[in-house]
Amino acid sequence: MAQAGKAWVKWQPSRRDSQALKGMPTWWDDLQHLPELWPCLARHHPDLLALDSPHSNPPEQFSYGALNAAIDVTRSGLHALGLRPQQVVALFADNCPRWLIADQAVMGNGAADAVRGATAPVEELCYILEDCGATGLVLQGLDLLDQLELRPQHWSALRFVVLLSDEPLPGNAAVPEGIPLLNWKALQQLGTDNNNAPVVVQSLEAVATLLYTSGTTGRPKGVPLRHRNLLYQLRNLGVAVQPRPGDRALSVLPIWHSYERSVEYFLLACGCSQTYTNIRQLRPDMQQVRPQFLVSVPRLWEAFQGGFDEAIAKLPGTRRGLLRGALAASRFHCLQWRRWRDLDLEPCPLPLRLLGLLSSAVSWPVHALAGQLLWPRVRSQLCGGRLRVAISGGSALNQYVDAFFEAIGIELLVGYGLTETSPVLCCRRIWANRRGSAGQPLPGTELRIVEAELAKGDEVRNTIPLGKRGLVLARGPQVMSGYHRRQEDTTAVLDSDGWFNTGDLGHLLPDGSLVLSGRAKDTIVLSSGENIEPGPLEDALLGHPLVQQVMLVGQDKRMLAALVVPQPETLAAYCQRQGLPSEGPQLTRALLREFNLRLSQRSGSRPDERLCGVALVEAFTMDNGLLTQTLKQRRPQIAQRYSGRIAQLYRS
Repeated sequence: MAQAGKAWVKWQPSRRDSQALKGMPTWWDDLQHLPELWPCLARHHPDLLALDSPHSNPPEQFSYGALNAAIDVTRSGLHALGLRPQQVVALFADNCPRWLIADQAVMGNGAADAVRGATAPVEELCYILEDCGATGLVLQGLDLLDQLELRPQHWSALRFVVLLSDEPLPGNAAVPEGIPLLNWKALQQLGTDNNNAPVVVQSLEAVATLLYTSGTTGRPKGVPLRHRNLLYQLRNLGVAVQPRPGDRALSVLPIWHSYERSVEYFLLACGCSQTYTNIRQLRPDMQQVRPQFLVSVPRLWEAFQGGFDEAIAKLPGTRRGLLRGALAASRFHCLQWRRWRDLDLEPCPLPLRLLGLLSSAVSWPVHALAGQLLWPRVRSQLCGGRLRVAISGGSALNQYVDAFFEAIGIELLVGYGLTETSPVLCCRRIWANRRGSAGQPLPGTELRIVEAELAKGDEVRNTIPLGKRGLVLARGPQVMSGYHRRQEDTTAVLDSDGWFNTGDLGHLLPDGSLVLSGRAKDTIVLSSGENIEPGPLEDALLGHPLVQQVMLVGQDKRMLAALVVPQPETLAAYCQRQGLPSEGPQLTRALLREFNLRLSQRSGSRPDERLCGVALVEAFTMDNGLLTQTLKQRRPQIAQRYSGRIAQLYRS
């Protein structure tokens, strides 16, 4: 709990936490590294479905017994190719069972994998390949190998290239002589012929994987996560959910992302059956699989809630009014019941709690009737009807969306963390689901709220009073030891006592729950969970002749938008040349096309780096308080001044 009125908490498991963790398998405690997990699962659940991938090419299914066997053969194949302990394999591919098999086969050889999706910018993949010092390369297919166009400095360290596809290999593949190139079938055959390689059991301190996250300069930073980091997540996520063997889970997030990856390890360790899907197939797969668990980012939950609103809008007037009234009644009931249980973000005095109890009792009949007649059908259409727990992470969840799922009877939990914390620091519990918060820390995790800015001459930030907003620091078994080959960046975020600077602003509640309120740095986190560094994008837009100043916005939104201070004369000439009015929607739509074209032409441009709207605003100056004395933008002040314009952009 929080210490003596100070915003500092080291979480000791509550009675409910301890009870939940007692339900987890006891043999997990003996694991030294993740590859030891699969033989145990094969013994406990040999015929239970582990992985299902109906949309991969080819479609595949693996029982736990077959999954362990495939990992073993693949590990032997990689060993025969020369993979040895403490080496690194670059693994660039998207969701499929073969990704997980390759991932665990690499770790089973005592090596680590540096991972990224196959659709990442080529420049980024080449940088990761060089930075991680990979001795092996595992790719989605030949197309990606051709796109990479590797240079001699990349090939010099590589000993083999493996494809996850079964496609035949051309005789003139762009691989230097002496470096084996194998497709998946050939690797399996090699592993079968050499199936005597020992399983290398690394220490808990050995690096298991390298995840790359964007840096403030735009260059990705390698985050080495150790086996102890990943196993800590495995052993403690049970405070949030308690799956049973045979439960179904649907996977839609990128498998290489730290959030999806840790939760997937956990669910599989519990004997769940995991199905890989994608955004296009998500809706039919929800109906086909009918999962008990679904893990995603706020954007998906926003889409579900938005789809419900759209469906209601198309109904006849009477039915539309009935559903909207029922939803309002259920929202009201849940809010009052939450107040009675003291699960609001603000402290609730006893008189208000008693009023909440009375109000929830009065509103219960309408909510109960809707719960019998309306919400089961809505849950079935949205999520298949069997969803026990939905988990949201990656960025902040809109409280309106949060309350919608509460009203229709879906338990939506929220977690918080970063790639550097492998990733979960805290999460909401079913028995303490405080809407709007990021939940309580995982067992053994410390959170501390300190002054966001150092006072002049100070070297250490002071811990601030409980309930006050400040910078969130974290310390615990899940925190990385430092960035890969980036000592200066490590020193900037990790102090000698092990406290990691998350870069987020927030405050702690008396029960240890963390409430986030923004970013201390400029990084924009979209509701999809994608991190966007605005600096390089703003620099690109500043190169446009129409732009004098610009600031990107979009924290926790679906897309970026831009506040633009135009060059007056250039804008007037542009309007005359294009036959456009000097202001209004027609002009801003034209500017939006211009600016998105400029952003798309950047080297390494990503789909998320696009604008959904543009607002023309007055200049940022020192006189109006929007620039510092060193002419740096005061982003919070700019966002506050133009909050109405920003809200209008996202409404439209």
